[in-house]
Amino acid sequence: MNKSELIDAVADATEMGKGQAGLVVEAVLDTITNALVSGETVSLIGFGSFSVKERAARTGRDPRSGQSIEIKASKNPVFKAGKGLKDAVK
Repeated sequence: MNKSELIDAVADATEMGKGQAGLVVEAVLDTITNALVSGETVSLIGFGSFSVKERAARTGRDPRSGQSIEIKASKNPVFKAGKGLKDAVK
């Protein structure tokens, strides 16, 4: 399912127009993104939680040349599925 299919599904489930459903989906995604940018965790009980995981700088190897390279520290968004979602997928 892609974003436009999600918007269509939300529009069908809520009986609202596609334009309004698109605004709702965009608002939810923007809200989650802004919370992660500010360092917050977003928990949706039964669905899962979104958070930011920090990775420390480290030394790696270039697979082509075999030389050591420095990999910068980074922050990556992480999603952890909740029990309700895990049970639904089984």
